[in-house]
Amino acid sequence: MSTPRTSPLAGRRPTRADLPAFAASPQDALVDVLPDPARGQVLRLLIVGINPGLWTAAVNAPFARPGNRFWPSLHRAGLTTRLVDAASGLEEEDEEDLRERGIGITNLVGRATARADELSTAELRTAGEELTRRVAALRPTAVAIAGITAFRTAFGDRKARLGIQDPQTIPHWPQGVTLWVVPQPSGLNAHATVETLAGTWREVAAGADVPISQPTSEGE
Repeated sequence: MSTPRTSPLAGRRPTRADLPAFAASPQDALVDVLPDPARGQVLRLLIVGINPGLWTAAVNAPFARPGNRFWPSLHRAGLTTRLVDAASGLEEEDEEDLRERGIGITNLVGRATARADELSTAELRTAGEELTRRVAALRPTAVAIAGITAFRTAFGDRKARLGIQDPQTIPHWPQGVTLWVVPQPSGLNAHATVETLAGTWREVAAGADVPISQPTSEGE
């Protein structure tokens, strides 16, 4: 059964003054989005962010900071029914849309930071091992990790490139679970656009049998 999602700020957007308090958020600063097997929902695609930013922790919603290309690219790819605005929190309707499609969202590291480069090598290595155990338990069809630099550190592969990975290079990675590394969707990543990210999401979703919708005009 999924955990009810509540926003620490009761549904309002954080201000700049609010954000520093969330740097001290507990290890799991964000509630995962996961399909509910008790309701017949199947986990097809597990999307893994690096760790929650302060805005994300403040509203308890993944990839929530305005300017992040995650939700626009997911919608452009047809993985959401409508364009999600998570800046004040994730609407129940939007979360259920993801679950019904078999899409889950989690993070490598649960601790919130202002920037991902504040995470230590040891923290990321431990997180990689923990993710491998979680994937073995959850058994998604595919996993997509958003961020090549953190992936290289977490799994000790300095030569890894974006795209589909060879799971045999990951110790104890469960058989039959496809592994992708996709570009970081943050607005700080100048090499990725909504369109290029959407193309990647379509490819990942096709291999995981995730249902695709025709994007609405608001996502154009």
